[in-house]
Amino acid sequence: MKQWIGDYIKAQKAALDSIPPGAVEELIEMLRGALVEDRQVFVFGNGGSAVNASHFATDLGKGASDKLNRRFRILSLNDNVGWMTALANDYAYEDVFVGQLQNYARPGDVALALSVSGNSPNCVKALEWSRTNRLRTIALVGAKRGRMAEIAEQVIVINDTHYGRVEDAQMGVCHLLCYAFMEHPEWAGARP
Repeated sequence: MKQWIGDYIKAQKAALDSIPPGAVEELIEMLRGALVEDRQVFVFGNGGSAVNASHFATDLGKGASDKLNRRFRILSLNDNVGWMTALANDYAYEDVFVGQLQNYARPGDVALALSVSGNSPNCVKALEWSRTNRLRTIALVGAKRGRMAEIAEQVIVINDTHYGRVEDAQMGVCHLLCYAFMEHPEWAGARP
């Protein structure tokens, strides 16, 4: 068992090492722009990625906003169970995110999708709609990349296919995006 644990930790470190700092910096800048321009940020995913999306919305909306002159406007599209189930029941599960974006999103807003496979049909459809409607698009995906990596304007690929390791590393990216503003509010133009 100790060998398995050691191997798992070693593989987790490799997944974290695959996070490209330059790409994270670009996402921080994209979020800074959304903040300055008072744009809405939408985040979404399925399963563990849905939980990561909710966690990210909490951290960016509360923690990252606390020291800033203006607050991030962020919404996790997987947190309204009533709306999601109505869209899934009346249309299709692949419409649970795009159906909400059609109500909320405007050109210049940001859509951030998380998926290990990169092929989640509801995330793919939401990113396609977002690109067509001139939203800024981000995909956090695993090594298989999938269709989401082809659609999104900005992509961060975690170089692993193991769901747990990729989801952990994606949450690491989300924490980097939030803590950039928590620990350096001046990067968003906040005054001390």
